[in-house]
Formats: sequence, structure tokens, C-alpha cells
Amino acid sequence: MNWVYILRCGDDSLYTGWTNDLPRRLASHQAGKGGKYTRSHLPVELVYQETYDTPTQARQREWALKQLSREEKLALIAGRGTI
Repeated sequence: MNWVYILRCGDDSLYTGWTNDLPRRLASHQAGKGGKYTRSHLPVELVYQETYDTPTQARQREWALKQLSREEKLALIAGRGTI
């Protein structure tokens, strides 16, 4: 299983990533050992996730989510987005 996820950081910014082990990756982010960005924006909270069968699908969706505006990401998180 592969996940695309969005984290809300301590400064209310949003971080989008993908992984094939979401619990491990989330623990890594929360411990300050995740992505370079999240290390300096702790704490982080998982606010959105999607699952995909292949890493390629997850990476493509991650890229698409990163193209969204903050408002579009917030709508997606709130369940109002259809992107």
C-alpha cells in the first residue's frame, strides 16, 4: 500500500508527501527526523490521506496535490474538494 498525505505543521502550514509506510513516516516526521521542511515546523498532525496501489500512482498524486493552492488543499481536507 502507498499513501499520499497532508500534514498540518505547528505554524499552520501544510506539507504534502507520499510513503509506503504511513505510520513509520508519520512517526519520523513527529520525531523531527522526517522531511527537511517538517523538522523546522514541528509539531505535525496528519490531516489527510489517500491510498494507492503503486508508488508511481502515489507520486503522481503527490505532485498533483502540490500544485493546488492552500485554499484548495483546505477544501480537500475538509471534504469539500473534488480534485
